[in-house]
Amino acid sequence: MDRATFARSTAFFRDSANSSPAAPALPGGHVDFIDKADSFSYSDFFRDYLIPNQPCVFSAKFTEDWGSRRSWVTRDGKPNFEHLLHKFGEAVVPVANCDVKEYNSNPKEQLPFKEYVEYWREYIRNGYRSSRGCLYLKDWHLSRAFPEQDVYTTPVYFSSDWLNEYWDAVAVDDYRFVYMGPKGSWTPFHADVFRSYSWSANICGRKRWLLYPAGQEEFLKDCHGNLPFDVTAPDLRDKRIYPRYSQSQPPLEIIQESGEIVFIPSGWHHQVYNLEDTISINHNWVNGCNVAVMWCFLQDELAAVQREINQWKDPMDDWHLQCQLIMKSCTGIDYKEFYNFLKVIAENRISVLEKGLDEESSSRNDSKAAISTLGMLHAVFDLKRTVKVLSSLSANEDFRKLDLTSLSPSPEALLHHLEAAIDTALL
Repeated sequence: MDRATFARSTAFFRDSANSSPAAPALPGGHVDFIDKADSFSYSDFFRDYLIPNQPCVFSAKFTEDWGSRRSWVTRDGKPNFEHLLHKFGEAVVPVANCDVKEYNSNPKEQLPFKEYVEYWREYIRNGYRSSRGCLYLKDWHLSRAFPEQDVYTTPVYFSSDWLNEYWDAVAVDDYRFVYMGPKGSWTPFHADVFRSYSWSANICGRKRWLLYPAGQEEFLKDCHGNLPFDVTAPDLRDKRIYPRYSQSQPPLEIIQESGEIVFIPSGWHHQVYNLEDTISINHNWVNGCNVAVMWCFLQDELAAVQREINQWKDPMDDWHLQCQLIMKSCTGIDYKEFYNFLKVIAENRISVLEKGLDEESSSRNDSKAAISTLGMLHAVFDLKRTVKVLSSLSANEDFRKLDLTSLSPSPEALLHHLEAAIDTALL
């Protein structure tokens, strides 16, 4: 986004930098449909959906130039199995069994992609039935495994993506996924990792989404405080099991067509069904608009771990460290890595503010290029949000009990650096 375009939202950005993500109003069954890219700017998306934390649907026009939309789909709109086998036949992919409940999810196994496609074809021939159950290929890191493939281009609206920016920098993981599944495959009720945003684009097929705004999930918990596996199950109407279900609002329902992109707000719980044989691209992402939500989520997760092992607090010398280890095994991150996450994001913004975008980074299309595209004001907004969360982390009692000598720079020094960079940028 150029500076002139972004400047129209300057006042809004400055107000937003000093506030938390707004609690969403119930949308009353309505979701906005964004038809044309040329009449919808990043500033529009930021103002109307990111900050208010509201869902929307982008039309198929936003994905019509993707390589996967051209080559992964047959003329009649079905998955192009022959092409997919040619490109990815030797890959090993994660597959979940939608017909089996294991704890509060579906059990997963690793299968050769060619075996999964063979299963899928047979499943279709047998009238969508199989003794193996309904198998759903989920959370496949295809972009990481096949970076040379022309699959898709992340729309600019989702380009401020701190999760993938950080995990790309440390070269450990990413949150970019491909999902493929037959008609009838589905994902149980959940909210996304770290209470992140997510976007999901259908390459082919149709999905049905059931969405509950953040906070509504409290009414859906059972008498033991557990969320339902299937939010459509008849048991939810039993007041002895789900005493507050009658207080919940009906879910927002979206039917997502082929080519369309659904934006899922931070902390919104949802359940998703494939109405046809479907392939989708999915990203989880965090940015300055919802990083405070991520920080609150981590604090809640640590508190839950502490309650669970509280009986061992006194006899265990390293109890606080053990709590961090358990939290990381459950969520994928602990407080020290969260600090490093904030540091990497902040230092990237400072680098752009101080040095601008050079030709080398532009040609690589890396994270600094994306930051620069969104403009200086966005980098400042990101830094202000980072300072707010980093200040809270630095003052947090559980964080201060850890050995912080390995952190470089120290939290205090990093905060000082960020505040100085913000002051300089606003001169």
